[in-house]
Amino acid sequence: MKLIRFGEPGRERPGVLLKDGSRIDVSAIGSDYDEKFFDKNGLKQLETWLKKNAASAPRVQPTVRLGSPICRPSKIICIGLNYRDHAAETKAEPPKEPVIFLKSTTSLVGPNDALVMPRNSSKVDWEVELAVIIGKRALYVETKNALDYVAGYALHNDYSERTFQLERGGQWVKGRSADTFAPLGPFLATPDEIPNVGKLKMWLMVNGVSRQSSSTANMIFDVSTLVSYVSQFMTLLPGDVISTGTPAGVGLGMNPPVYLKAGDIVELGIEQLGESRQRVMAYHGH
Repeated sequence: MKLIRFGEPGRERPGVLLKDGSRIDVSAIGSDYDEKFFDKNGLKQLETWLKKNAASAPRVQPTVRLGSPICRPSKIICIGLNYRDHAAETKAEPPKEPVIFLKSTTSLVGPNDALVMPRNSSKVDWEVELAVIIGKRALYVETKNALDYVAGYALHNDYSERTFQLERGGQWVKGRSADTFAPLGPFLATPDEIPNVGKLKMWLMVNGVSRQSSSTANMIFDVSTLVSYVSQFMTLLPGDVISTGTPAGVGLGMNPPVYLKAGDIVELGIEQLGESRQRVMAYHGH
């Protein structure tokens, strides 16, 4: 299945993207795609519901905005330096253990929402990533069983502000957590849709110019290893997100570095997980 959420920001409703490309409203299941949904075997119930009701369910017009395919999770865990080529371009030693940092859940937005550069920012960077969504409570999970805890996968752009992240002291979370810094989706694909998550092409373009082109095959630590590893340090709750790192081609790694500016268009995709597009905007708040 491919789960979507659609509608105005903050008022999204659950839906499903069908194989023929049409989108249907599944609000009648009585639950949004949140922690409780995944915890209470919601995917199985949704599958059963679809068999009976997909044909008659209300259709969602293609023009309707897509939100993040999941509700705000309890946490977004990111993995740093998890691609061999990216570690090399940042002149970092490939890590001996996964590098973990957190990203604020308030950064989550829809796949095609604008990217708003935070106040006082000057080095906003892009990162195409495979996101793993947890399906059930996980603590001290063994690697061999780790995929049993996965509800699905999604495309994620793990935006960062490099000044905040690298030049302001403290932890990386500061550079990762601005509003709009986590466009997720267009959909969550359940594992049966992705036969080999360890071999998916991934790409990102800025203003039509290719910046990242790689594959999940270049990960240092694979999905099973990451789910197991993170679960040694914290309880993963249903709906939590693990973003598994980015390949080479980020702005920071260019010589000289290149960062985003207002008006830029960032487009990205992962094989079998769809595409997304963000227009960069300046901050106009208070």
